[in-house]
Amino acid sequence: MDLKRKLARLGGVGPGGKPGAKPSPAPQAPEVEPASVAPAVEVPPTQVEDPPSEAPRNEPDPRVVALRRMLGDWAERRGAAVGRRGTSAAPPPGPLPAEPRSTPHGVVHVAERVLPPDHHHGSAPLAEALDVESPLVASLALQPGLAGVDFRRMLFLDTETTGLAGGTGTVPFLVGLAWFEGRSLRVHQLFLRKLGEEAPMLRVLAERMAESSCLVTFNGKSFDWPLLRTRFVLNRVTPPAELPHLDLLHCARRVFKYRGSGTRLVHLEEQVLGYHRVGDVDGSLIPDLYFRFLRGADGSALTPVLEHNANDLLLLAALLGVLVRRFRASGAEGKDARDLLGFASVALRARDYERAHAFARAAAAGDGGAVGVEALALASRLSRRVGDDQTAAANLQRALASARADQAAPLHLSLAKLYEHDLKDLPRALHHARLASPAESGEALRRRIERLERKLSRVAREYTLDFGASPPRSVS
Repeated sequence: MDLKRKLARLGGVGPGGKPGAKPSPAPQAPEVEPASVAPAVEVPPTQVEDPPSEAPRNEPDPRVVALRRMLGDWAERRGAAVGRRGTSAAPPPGPLPAEPRSTPHGVVHVAERVLPPDHHHGSAPLAEALDVESPLVASLALQPGLAGVDFRRMLFLDTETTGLAGGTGTVPFLVGLAWFEGRSLRVHQLFLRKLGEEAPMLRVLAERMAESSCLVTFNGKSFDWPLLRTRFVLNRVTPPAELPHLDLLHCARRVFKYRGSGTRLVHLEEQVLGYHRVGDVDGSLIPDLYFRFLRGADGSALTPVLEHNANDLLLLAALLGVLVRRFRASGAEGKDARDLLGFASVALRARDYERAHAFARAAAAGDGGAVGVEALALASRLSRRVGDDQTAAANLQRALASARADQAAPLHLSLAKLYEHDLKDLPRALHHARLASPAESGEALRRRIERLERKLSRVAREYTLDFGASPPRSVS
């Protein structure tokens, strides 16, 4: 195939891979006068097809189209999130919002404030966190080791870092701490003015931890504390003794899992506490703001970062108080059936069956849909556990009345087991077993049905021998 046709098929791509580039003419050989000239031979011209008048258009790559659509959706969601958070004017030029303090370990830059006992974060009073009972916290967190902790001396901790990947290259440049003094909350933020000056900050942190009874974080078990522990080692500073650690992320995931909206800290702040941040800096921008500061940007640009960190600390205190108060109320407080069912599931895992039953009944009463069906199924399990088989069956029958198609089969299977083993009603057991697919594997369900049929046949034979007639059939 000649060059022109190749160029036409490539859509006019010339040498060097540049569209529309013209091929450079071949270099001419210098003219040399021949010693003798041979007679000219006429050569017929080569037949060359004219290239098409217009290069064929390439169809857009569907992957590029999908990527553009994803970017558009992301930009739209990001704009909506910014709109929800609100906007505020950039802080006026000024110094770094943290003052240098001399300590026995060196100079540490600190931003500090004290909030009064009546301060609220959204709808929740911060001082309510002081009223939590350690056994309830231990059950809520599924950590028996927290049962003996004095939560009046807890330490709230949250960090802002140079990246979210973790590892030795990630530096916590802001360590936010908060603790109660009386019923007032002191917010104490340690700021790293320059990379390589972590040791004084880490020693101050170690001293505060030595005076505390436990850590309270949000995702701190997986991120904040492992990162800080690594910084202690890299800076050759003796790490503090490990404290009992309450990570509210795990509590929130278990309690609010039926909301279906995730458990990001800001989402919980808005949905649970009713607090909407205005002008809050997006977390993904924080590392860049810090690096700009290191390159000489104005220190006031970090004011939103410190405010963001302080709000995270206040949210920890407020969320702890709200979670324990609602858990203590055993369903008497709170109207969201999804949360009530979440608390019921947590109490069941903590083996607090009475509390779990109370939450399950409250959730079933507050929702007639899918959540109510799950709550009734849980209440049935708890009734059966204490030997109240009639109430267990009644709960399952109520759940069936409003169950979705995908929820019905497990309910039928539970009823089949209940009627066969506890209530000894074989006709009803067989009826529900035949409707239990696909909640049970085909072979197991086939064996269940055959066993029930054999039992019914044996009962029928015995009844005929005794009374000369077939037994009455009873099916629900």
